[in-house]
Amino acid sequence: MPTIAVCLVTHNRPHYVRSCLDSLRVQTVGLDGFDVIVIDSCGTPETGVALQEMVATLPNARLLRVDRPGASAARNLGAEQSNRDFLAYLDDDALALPDWVERIQAVIQEHDPWPGVLGGKVLPVWEKPLPDWWPDSLRGVLSIIEWDGRGEFRTAAIPAGLEPYGVNMAVQREPLLEVGGFADRLGRFGGLLLSDEDVQVAWKLQDRGYSAWYDSRVVVRHQIQATRMNPEWLIKRLYWQGASTVATRRMLGQPEQVWREFPRRLAVEILTSVAGLVPASSSRLLELRWRLAYAKGFTRMALANEQKKRSLPGRILRALIRRDGTPITPVMDIGARAGLPDPVRPKGRR
Repeated sequence: MPTIAVCLVTHNRPHYVRSCLDSLRVQTVGLDGFDVIVIDSCGTPETGVALQEMVATLPNARLLRVDRPGASAARNLGAEQSNRDFLAYLDDDALALPDWVERIQAVIQEHDPWPGVLGGKVLPVWEKPLPDWWPDSLRGVLSIIEWDGRGEFRTAAIPAGLEPYGVNMAVQREPLLEVGGFADRLGRFGGLLLSDEDVQVAWKLQDRGYSAWYDSRVVVRHQIQATRMNPEWLIKRLYWQGASTVATRRMLGQPEQVWREFPRRLAVEILTSVAGLVPASSSRLLELRWRLAYAKGFTRMALANEQKKRSLPGRILRALIRRDGTPITPVMDIGARAGLPDPVRPKGRR
């Protein structure tokens, strides 16, 4: 039987943690059948006290703290501090179904050897109804997975584009540590909406020969925050998804894929640029605007930290990319974009 440690990362959201822990309290395997690790990621002292009180009511739980910002750093701490076979990652605003841990163990045992990664279904719990203007194709950016079935990721058995989400994802601990854990240049970080740290881990393990498996019998419910139900958040989320796609491909050693796609993304940006004149709070022309946002994130990250082009076409290209004042997204310097102090950054630079 594979041993499981549930790893829950939170940043100043104890009200979500309480309901998440309540869902773990009633797991069918019993409290002695798994561990719980709650990681306080740079929370306030008041949050730390609240979390300590909650964790104290669970005999199988313990509280850790990490003072380095970023979800990836917190997830890696959980892996380093556990001695279980698998880390079952769960977001603080997620609710595990009562048989969640039991299902994870059962699916793992169906495989020989055990999979490196196991992802499952993520069903929404709406804090506010999804607006009519929200594109149906973009439900996934809210970390929702509703597909029924099972199979290996990145094969014909799984719908194209379906990826594992850290809100419901079990990872074999030793292989995870062997590949260096979650990339701390990805994942939510302060005001950034960088993502794909879960995807990067899954594909890295899969490329090393481990199975990255999806099974819809492993289910959590995800509380979709009301604050996300507006055009501004959606556009911002798509911008950072474009940037995250580039960063993930680079980290996986696939820069040629970035440059192969770059001309198409640049063309989309140019063709949809007029949609950028629509006020951020408006839902008009949203189909064009989210495509524009993704293209901008992609092209800016693609050019980040690249050597300055000396040719005239190269200088014109960079001038066009910067023309609206949107900062180029540094690959390494994520602190500056998260609003954190950066003592080495020259004054006046974006």
